[in-house]
Amino acid sequence: MVERFRVAPGSVTAVTVAGGDRLVVVDRHGRQPAELTVLAADPRAVVDARPDAAATVLRRLVAGPDENGYAAGRILTMLATHQIDQHDAAALRLFGDSSPAGARAGFTVDDDAVVLIAAPAVPMCLSGTDPNPPSEVLVEVHRADPSRPADPELPEPLAEPLWDMRIDAATASSYQVRAGQFVQIIDVAGRQCSDFLAFDADALGDGAECGLDATTTRTIAGAAYPRPGLFGRFYDNRARPLVEVVRDTVGRHDTFALACTAKYYADLGYPGHVNCTDNFNATLSRFGVAARPGWPALNLFYNTAFDAHHQLISDEPWSRAGDYVLLRACTDLVCASSACPDDIDPANGWTPTDIHVRVYDSTRRFSVAVGHRLTPDAEPVLTKPTAFASRTETLTKQFTEYRGYWLPTAFDNFGAHQEYWACRERVAVMDLSALRKFEVLGPDAETLLQTTLTRDIRRLARGQVVYSAMCTETGGVVDDCTVLRLGDNNFRFIGGDPYDGIWLRTQAEKSGLHQVWIKDSTDQMHNIAVQGPASRDLLAGVVWSPPGQPALRDLGWFRFLIGRLGGPDGLPLLVSRTGYSGELGYELWVHPDDAGALWDTVWNAGESYGLAPLGLDALELLRVESGLVAAGHEFDDQTDPFEAGIGFTVPLKTKTDDFVGRAALTERKAHPQRALVGLRLDGNEVAAHGDCVHIGRAQVGVVTSGVRSPLLGASIALCRIAVQHVEPGTRVEVGKLDGHRKRLPATVTAIPFYDPEKSRPRA
Repeated sequence: MVERFRVAPGSVTAVTVAGGDRLVVVDRHGRQPAELTVLAADPRAVVDARPDAAATVLRRLVAGPDENGYAAGRILTMLATHQIDQHDAAALRLFGDSSPAGARAGFTVDDDAVVLIAAPAVPMCLSGTDPNPPSEVLVEVHRADPSRPADPELPEPLAEPLWDMRIDAATASSYQVRAGQFVQIIDVAGRQCSDFLAFDADALGDGAECGLDATTTRTIAGAAYPRPGLFGRFYDNRARPLVEVVRDTVGRHDTFALACTAKYYADLGYPGHVNCTDNFNATLSRFGVAARPGWPALNLFYNTAFDAHHQLISDEPWSRAGDYVLLRACTDLVCASSACPDDIDPANGWTPTDIHVRVYDSTRRFSVAVGHRLTPDAEPVLTKPTAFASRTETLTKQFTEYRGYWLPTAFDNFGAHQEYWACRERVAVMDLSALRKFEVLGPDAETLLQTTLTRDIRRLARGQVVYSAMCTETGGVVDDCTVLRLGDNNFRFIGGDPYDGIWLRTQAEKSGLHQVWIKDSTDQMHNIAVQGPASRDLLAGVVWSPPGQPALRDLGWFRFLIGRLGGPDGLPLLVSRTGYSGELGYELWVHPDDAGALWDTVWNAGESYGLAPLGLDALELLRVESGLVAAGHEFDDQTDPFEAGIGFTVPLKTKTDDFVGRAALTERKAHPQRALVGLRLDGNEVAAHGDCVHIGRAQVGVVTSGVRSPLLGASIALCRIAVQHVEPGTRVEVGKLDGHRKRLPATVTAIPFYDPEKSRPRA
């Protein structure tokens, strides 16, 4: 049996081992040092783990009231228990600046011990001379007795709990929480449903049962069925909020249906089967709650969906061991949680297990987040604020979860249309830090990118940026991206999908390229876009370029410079003449520690130019007008670059080297079936992504994106359509409802709608 633990850059992970186990530390992505410290009665408990260096991460740990501080405090307590002075802590240093991706260091365990594994994190050099961002370390524990069942370990508490409660399989328990307190409901072993009920405690004391109400919640949320983690609050029948979702590491739950009932089991031939409703009735009776034949509940970890016929179906839960939902009580509550007893279908993976509840004090502060897994076996990564959040949060509370980060959708006292016009007529600034950045380094770096991207990377000059597609063997688009060349063997890959790094590493392995490192630098570089006709004048006054780098005013389209903010002694930054608005514009990249200073400098300098902030809602207007494509809209892995409107990224004639998908793309280009066009609708109604496009009864296309253009005063859309109907002027209809009962007349047009020659960004 193998247990795996992730050590994030800059953090420490404690792993308990026993005699006979084997411990393996893995440098997953290469060039990442690790520090190993053994805490044991016998200093030789882990063979060949003798310290040879300072434990730099342990020495810098600081305990505190927040989550990171609480975790640090637990590690420091371990050190103190073993009579180790934090400032004298030592470690065995593993790996280094040249270790290959996947490098492994194995250790035999002779006696029980706690092993602390740390991943030192040094800020990445922005200039590209040695851009080695810190990366995670993986720890494997190969247990000596794989036949011995291991009890699943609960995740570490987020803070000091007020109390813990285990809810045994097939039971339910009731409890009380005060307003502002946090309730963490944990799936102990994974794939175990847990129904949650909550009642206003004061109303209950007055004899009124004001509990979670499905109809009220879904009406206020504006959705057919509310799902925890995706909607913020859940309400009672008086439209008063009872709980709000703070965190959800699963993101997939039930539709607020009934908790399982006696009737459900009896109808399936299992009369007398234990059920959540009867368990709730029993545990809530002490609070005077009347029994019911069925309880509408917040069904955590229960996986339901609607099939193609709109029938409600269920399958095994998505939750893994240790996944949780964190709720905050909006008022004093009486709550009840269950560990569902369903063992006659996949609802609990056929085997009911335990649920664990922790309650934290109202003075604690937890970030609002949803968990994402890049691969099925990966640890969930929680949504993060960007380094510019301290500035944008003062301008708006309208944020949305965007690929693992919180980004503003619109700004208070501005709004999407005002932000849009600022970009078209003056200048606007936007946080684009959610873009995924990867340093592709080493003697095989150019070969890897030449093999995986459609563009000819060998033609890319130092200081140049190129826009490219990255495709599958069948020609579908994995992602679009820009690539910067910082040196002969140094490239920066910038895409939208966090999976891009995994794809690149997979292709490197398939191609036998061993002298290339793909290091995630997303959290080492956050960026803003400054876009609009006045962007050059604004930035020329704040960006300093050293000798050997172009001045900002001289920076060409799809070129970049490495300079300083304000002067030769200012903070380092990289500026690229790129953007996603269809206007003259730039992107500015800095280390997260410098983000606040960059924002303030741009914001203050922009006052005289009429600078406005720009959110995602305004960006959607800009990019559709400009015919710029978006993942999940114009392209996916079933759509080739020609169909997505970015066929110019596939130079089949001039790029002679083979690349992933070349054969398929050659065939697709020779026999095209669909193409991306524009639609201009006759009326004011807006077409939406997924709307069918018809000529007569036959469907000939699908809308990929649609907006109402402020500039054109018309509803416009991007549409993927059969090549027989791409001619501008062709009349089509956008189908609504069932596609036939309501039609919106439209005319096929060329794209982009705005500035078809792209003269403005080239200006």
